[in-house]
Amino acid sequence: MNDAKVVIVEDEFLVALQLEDILVDRGYDVVATLPDFASAEAVSKAPQVALVDLNLRDGPTGPLIARLLCERYNTLIIYVTANSGQIGTPVRTAVGVIHKPFSRETIEGAVAYALDKTLSIPRPAELQPLSSNELLKAS
Repeated sequence: MNDAKVVIVEDEFLVALQLEDILVDRGYDVVATLPDFASAEAVSKAPQVALVDLNLRDGPTGPLIARLLCERYNTLIIYVTANSGQIGTPVRTAVGVIHKPFSRETIEGAVAYALDKTLSIPRPAELQPLSSNELLKAS
């Protein structure tokens, strides 16, 4: 079992529940589901990975939450959105973006890829790179 801590940043209840089910089934510890920026301030356990939507119930605050998690915990960020053009400048720990709608296999593969310290897990095709560092890792 994998004990990596994961945060879900998503305001749509059913999407958040779907993501949580996928992650828990794979043995990950979902430490929080954040529907807005205010709830991000309360995260007390350092997550290794965050799945981040951009538009939340308080507006387009997903990128701000990604920055907070990156700066506070060095969390790896996987953006999960239908609006990737709204990311702006990705955080330095950004792994890539998955476009909604997503599949179980895409989420499982993206999180496994992000956590892979051996560089042996290939980048899922649906996980699009955002930075030159990730492009180098993918090749």
